Amino acid sequence: MASASPTTDWLAARGWQAFPFQKNVWKAMRAGHSGLLHATTGSGKTLAVWLGALQALADAEAPLTVLWITPMRALSQDTLLALQDAAATLAPQWTLAARTGDTSSGERASQQRRWPTALVTTPESLSLMLARADAPEVLRRVRLVVVDEWHELLGSKRGVQLQLALARLRRWNPTLMTWGLSATLANLEEAADTLAPGAVIVRGAQDKKILIDTLLPPRIERFAWGGHMGLTMLPAVVEHIDAAASTLVFTNTRSQCERWFQALLQARPDWAGLVALHHGSVDAEARRWVEAAMKAGQLKCVVCTASLDLGVDFLPVEQVLQIGSAKGVARLLQRAGRSGHAPGRRSRVTLVPTHSLEIVEASALRAAVQAGRIEPRRPPEAPLDVLVQHLVTIALGGGFRPDELLPEVRSAPSYRALGDDAWQWALDFVRHGGDSLRAYPDFQRVVPDDTGVWRVPDARLARRHRSNIGTIVSDAVMSVQFLTGGRIATVEESFIARLRVGDVFLLGGRSLALVRVEGLTAYVRAAPPGKALLPRWDGGQFAISDTLAEAMRDRFDEARDGRFTDREMRFVAPLLRLQADWSALPGSQQLLAESMRSADGHHLFLYPFAGRTVHLGLAALLAWRAGRDTPATFTMAVNEYGLELLSATEIDWAARLQPLLAPVSRETLREEVLASLNASELARRRFRQIARIAGLIFQSHPGEARSQRQLQASASLYFDVFRQHDPGNRLLRQAEGELLSAELDVDALDRCLTRMAGQRLDLRQPARATPLAFPLMVERLRERASTESLAQRLSRMLADLEAAAGGKPAAAVDVGARLAFGQAPAPPRAPRERRRRR
Repeated sequence: MASASPTTDWLAARGWQAFPFQKNVWKAMRAGHSGLLHATTGSGKTLAVWLGALQALADAEAPLTVLWITPMRALSQDTLLALQDAAATLAPQWTLAARTGDTSSGERASQQRRWPTALVTTPESLSLMLARADAPEVLRRVRLVVVDEWHELLGSKRGVQLQLALARLRRWNPTLMTWGLSATLANLEEAADTLAPGAVIVRGAQDKKILIDTLLPPRIERFAWGGHMGLTMLPAVVEHIDAAASTLVFTNTRSQCERWFQALLQARPDWAGLVALHHGSVDAEARRWVEAAMKAGQLKCVVCTASLDLGVDFLPVEQVLQIGSAKGVARLLQRAGRSGHAPGRRSRVTLVPTHSLEIVEASALRAAVQAGRIEPRRPPEAPLDVLVQHLVTIALGGGFRPDELLPEVRSAPSYRALGDDAWQWALDFVRHGGDSLRAYPDFQRVVPDDTGVWRVPDARLARRHRSNIGTIVSDAVMSVQFLTGGRIATVEESFIARLRVGDVFLLGGRSLALVRVEGLTAYVRAAPPGKALLPRWDGGQFAISDTLAEAMRDRFDEARDGRFTDREMRFVAPLLRLQADWSALPGSQQLLAESMRSADGHHLFLYPFAGRTVHLGLAALLAWRAGRDTPATFTMAVNEYGLELLSATEIDWAARLQPLLAPVSRETLREEVLASLNASELARRRFRQIARIAGLIFQSHPGEARSQRQLQASASLYFDVFRQHDPGNRLLRQAEGELLSAELDVDALDRCLTRMAGQRLDLRQPARATPLAFPLMVERLRERASTESLAQRLSRMLADLEAAAGGKPAAAVDVGARLAFGQAPAPPRAPRERRRRR
């Protein structure tokens, strides 16, 4: 009997058979449909779309038939290997290659002489291809674009950049198929429509078994405080790793990753060579070695960050450990899926809390996963900086006529509502820099020629634009290497700038001493193990999601009713009972507030359980509203669970708090938040990112790199010029809008105020700091005291609180050791002093 197809033969040869959802994808692709495939990690998504491509486009011989977009260039080689296996049998005439920022110039030149049939690339590299003069000729042949890990791009400007690129490809080939792959999305319809209007949704296997458990500490700390590395859990983690053949240990920050790698090797020197380090600043060659060794089963453990969240297929991984809370349901699922990464295999993730309240988060995370509650990802709306960059890119790639390009831009979902005024402003900006910069030739980037086609006439400006394409904006990075020339890793310039010659720090798993700095290279030598500084990277700390915050409030509801339904909640019961005895427990229907006096002043503690970002805006708003009528100075502190306002004078919160929390219209709330913060300085910082994407400032010129100080100075100059001479500049308005939406999340703050208005305010006056209040006091003290003085004060405070609670005083050495081990980087804070605005 003849076989059904070469595809089923290929699967059968490996002992596999197609799943129903894979067959649905193949049927849709044969019909020429675009789509979004949503299935759990390791269920066969990649094979579904790739085998569908090999069937639907089997007759393709033209170069660049398929573009496979990956969100991380580090994943390109792994993806390429995964695709080559099936293509070698099912489409032997096809050639495959990767093209990212890591691709050598020689390989790029070879590709341009003969483009491959399928190319694995990134959004940035695709935009670079669009900037080629022969872009229409090269890219009009593309018949399929596959976007891997679409959820990672959907809610960012990188996703918007890709939307615009896809709109251009569809103009050249209206029958273009676009398929997205995702495992962790809640808003599937919006995600599919954003990828390809009219795309079908194929739901794959969602019954993958995920085991989520928690590694509980030896004893409960009733007065938990955040900021330490969780290294008190080191013995239990070592035991857990020892019992498994292979483990991924996820951390939330690169600093934490470095510290845990060192701690594991100190605890088990015999694991040298079996434990590896992987994060975004480690040299690319070293990362590739780690990935290959893990896949080959040569490593027992890899300590990593989000650098291994995506894509890399680690079939041998037996378990995943998550140090600290994952802070979001989707992130936890993504990391859990790194183990058992194959159809039919069970994934396992063990949560390792760094303090007691994270045990409640662990319980809430499991409950949210079991209920299928995942965070939605929303695409940005019409960011003009991305549009401006895209206009210059298209002008380089053959040029454009504005009246023909506008419908194409509006076909990208993020720009559907783009107004004529905003479009004209973007054209004016790329033509002469707008009203305030038209006298400067460098801003005459795109001009119409005699035929009405807009092009880039200056070769120097063209080279500069190509060197800076992309929407990823971060602190300038410095290369760290030995005096002998061996490159170790990269680290942000702001960290190296704080070091003196001879200072010792941990990086790339090594203890290093700074020797000298030349340009953007820091030269180091090996240093003996001992006390070392931990590099600090921006953007390293996550805030808990709305979904997780809601699940936590549910956990507290159960505790209020005396129900402790799982082992995590039973373990933290002593903490929660003490909180209830001294004050009360918060919940979904009760808003808990505490008013207390201490030697520091008069405290207000409020527990909305809405996440650090919302609490920062809420604290500033409360202080500002309170100071409108009564002169007052406030010091603020926030964490994931609540906020603290400290004032020197007593305030009647019983009479004032409820009115101060009243919701207002969205526009009024935006105005109040901007008034309550140092909004000008915060917007200035946000403007640097926008100016970089829009092409006002450049991370690098061809042949040179610019320091962070130079970039910030340039951005500040433009910011001041626009405010003085062009106050209606749309990039200024965008900076303000992104500050409110991204950094302060005013929409979430609005939802929080509305929710609190429907809750019963429960204002208590405890005699001393409660278990929920104590972490907030520590947050405030960390900003004002040295490590040594803070350790001494925390020791006294803990001893007094434990004595009042009828327990043993905490050992001072424990507090000092935790602080000395380093702290996770705190997010940028608004200035703390809030004075009455007259």
